[in-house]
Amino acid sequence: MPVPLSREKIAATAIRLADAHGLDGLSLRKIAKELGVGPMRLYDYVGNKSELLDLMVDVVYARIAEVGQRDGWRATVLAIAHATREAALDHEWFSDLLGGRPHLGPHALAVGEATAAGLSAAPGVRDIDDLQRAVGALNAFIIGAVRREVTERRTTRSTGTDEAAFQASLGPYLTRMLKTGRYPTVARLVIDGAHLNAEETFKHNLTTVLDGITSQSRT
Repeated sequence: MPVPLSREKIAATAIRLADAHGLDGLSLRKIAKELGVGPMRLYDYVGNKSELLDLMVDVVYARIAEVGQRDGWRATVLAIAHATREAALDHEWFSDLLGGRPHLGPHALAVGEATAAGLSAAPGVRDIDDLQRAVGALNAFIIGAVRREVTERRTTRSTGTDEAAFQASLGPYLTRMLKTGRYPTVARLVIDGAHLNAEETFKHNLTTVLDGITSQSRT
């Protein structure tokens, strides 16, 4: 009897493989093997790998969409941003797909709608141009922050050292360069700067972005 398949089952298997091996280790052939079917059977459900990735991404967006509408625009936007970070840390491959081709699945669109609707109610957003800029600024921050955090986690795993240890390994070189006096502000960051908590830093910087959107004025 043929193994029962569905787009949901294929997506779940693909996500499990991508979580373990990354997108480079993902293929329809590997998914088919995991499901115990021939690769050609998958084409009855997904046309190609791009379609598969879109399906996987929308499954993750479904989780983000679960935060729902909160009481007030700011609470809604904050909840979506934090849920996006948490989803990307649980599914690191998701961060690789943020900021690329548009995500137009139903759950991705629902998250986009909730975000845009929330920002449209912010005091500093007066018209469609303001809204476009606000959405762009927020997305740029989230994508950049999430990708940096995921990259640091991957580097730590691959090298066995965290950022502080990596900087220490470059100690002699950095010491020589900073002693030249040409980089006084960099020296302060390296010598006096603490290793900040990623979650707290994300929260702080996200608040700064939203404060800027709220208080922006026409010039």
